[in-house]
Amino acid sequence: MASTYNSIKVELIGSGDQAGAWGSTTNTNLGTALTEAITGSTDVVFASADVTLTLSNTNLTQPARHLRLNLTGVSGGARNLIVPAIQKQYLITNNLADAVTVKNSSGTGIAVPSGSTIGVFNDATNVVASFTGAYASINGLTMATARILGRTTASTGAAEEITVGSGLSLTAGTLTADGITAGQSISYALVFGI
Repeated sequence: MASTYNSIKVELIGSGDQAGAWGSTTNTNLGTALTEAITGSTDVVFASADVTLTLSNTNLTQPARHLRLNLTGVSGGARNLIVPAIQKQYLITNNLADAVTVKNSSGTGIAVPSGSTIGVFNDATNVVASFTGAYASINGLTMATARILGRTTASTGAAEEITVGSGLSLTAGTLTADGITAGQSISYALVFGI
């Protein structure tokens, strides 16, 4: 029985196949294919055109299998990153000058703004946000509710925890929100209530 491949192209050795060589295949599955899918990071280079990632029947390195895709190069306008229609999580870091819509061939996808990192889920029909109730953009943070921990005011150095609602605007280390003085400098960490 010949080898087959699952959706992320991990080689599934057929019964009785690869006598004396199955260890090498297994090591490539574990050291390359599964590692890429779980923790892998790779650059996807744009050259003023859409980019389509594909997967082929090999357990050797493939960009579409990686967890983190770092978009680099020249966008030349809004672009599409078309990923294979399989169930898979991606972390997309858009280092391009323009937004990139991550989608598969049948879906509408989700736009990743320039300078942002967004977690997306490809459900084999469409690419959607991995997390609901929170959306991050390059110039700010928009969400229904956020908890900001470890706020430290510039004037007193006092640390406290605050919760703000939809009036939150966050840019370059400055927080403006209902009940907080505009321009007040803070240090912050965000915890999403998902």
